[in-house]
Amino acid sequence: MSLPGPAPSPGRTPAWRYAIGMFGTSIPINMIKGSMILFYVDILGLDVRAYGVVMAIYAVIDAIDNPVLGHLSDRTRTRFGRRRPWLLVGAPMLAACMIAFFSAPESLEGMGLLLWFAVFAILCEAFDSMLNANYGALLPELYPRERERAVANSLRQGFQLVALVISLAVTPVLTTQVFGTETSTQGFRTTAIIYGVIAVAVIVFMALSARENPRYATRERPMLLRSVGSILRNRLFWTVGLTGACYGIAMALVLSGIQLYVRYSLGLPVGHALYLQGIVILVSAGGLVAWTRVVALRGALWTWRLAFAVLAVSFAGLFLATDLVTAIAAGVLVGAGWSGMLATNDLIVARVLDADAARNGEHREGLFLSAFGFFSRLNGVVTGLALTSLGVFFGYNSGDDPGGDPGLAFRIYLCVYPFVLTAIGAVAARFISVPIETPAEQQPPGTDGAPAVEQPR
Repeated sequence: MSLPGPAPSPGRTPAWRYAIGMFGTSIPINMIKGSMILFYVDILGLDVRAYGVVMAIYAVIDAIDNPVLGHLSDRTRTRFGRRRPWLLVGAPMLAACMIAFFSAPESLEGMGLLLWFAVFAILCEAFDSMLNANYGALLPELYPRERERAVANSLRQGFQLVALVISLAVTPVLTTQVFGTETSTQGFRTTAIIYGVIAVAVIVFMALSARENPRYATRERPMLLRSVGSILRNRLFWTVGLTGACYGIAMALVLSGIQLYVRYSLGLPVGHALYLQGIVILVSAGGLVAWTRVVALRGALWTWRLAFAVLAVSFAGLFLATDLVTAIAAGVLVGAGWSGMLATNDLIVARVLDADAARNGEHREGLFLSAFGFFSRLNGVVTGLALTSLGVFFGYNSGDDPGGDPGLAFRIYLCVYPFVLTAIGAVAARFISVPIETPAEQQPPGTDGAPAVEQPR
């Protein structure tokens, strides 16, 4: 179907209305990632070795379907745009799969429990990939200049942090105290239903307002193999992707293990995770304004490198914490570093997308972001291996078989592993240069479309 006549300028899409979409996309997946170990391993008794196998299989499947979904989005041509149809379909599907994920019958065990976990974990991640590839692709399209883009990105990260307060910090209270107990599953199912309804409403509200730029949807539909080959030959795809993965995997470990860190390492009820998660998220939200100002003064690249270093240092303090007060004190620094990464990481990726469009004459944000998503999907493999390592080194296999020192086990999981990853990322970031801000449609005539490179400051 052909596109209609000239659309309103994409800049007319209010930044807050685009940004609020992050609230809807974040609630489901962060409840899943933050509670899946507690729900399946500690309460239902799924063995951590089986959990690790599922995460490895999931990563292989996701590595295949992720770029395919992004490519299909790039090739979509409707009068509603390229991205909106996928957002409107993906939102209710993710909500339904999340509810099913947390509705596993308590009578399930063994292979039955493993299959239920595997099927719905993979489906949830597939629909989450569909949503985020399309939602993320709108950022460089709607806001081509870095100052506008930085503001929109900070707003959406702020909404994400609000969602994290709800889906991570408040969830343990809702699931184990308000709607259920620490040993039952009913609270998780009720909470998932509430979050699913909220997420669908917010994503639909955002998608209906997004004013896509018709110039980004060229008549020629990009070919999959040619596009994939071009991306794989792009040096920045590998350097930025792998470095960003160090941050993403580290935070995935933190978000998935913080409830059990509170239970075993600090010796407190799971509900107390609310205070630790809450302070980290609040500091992160407050820091977005400061980090955005640093971006305006020093640029995204310099700020990204600084944020990486701050985040790496913060995990040392968290390892040394002995009670809730000292853990919260360390959490302040974690929040500061995390805030800096939220404010800058997507800006670095957007620079790479701009350069690709300028060089190749095609806007393939969906495929490119899905390809970048491959690195973030390493989260599942690494968290699975990290959790399995607790069984090998510390004897923690499940809530029924926690081993001799689960407290130390989860200090390693939550602090040491993330420190190593972010330290590697901080060093690698020092050697990365990204293209300067020059959107494709603003390239001067007669150039080859390849932006210059921003050198270290």
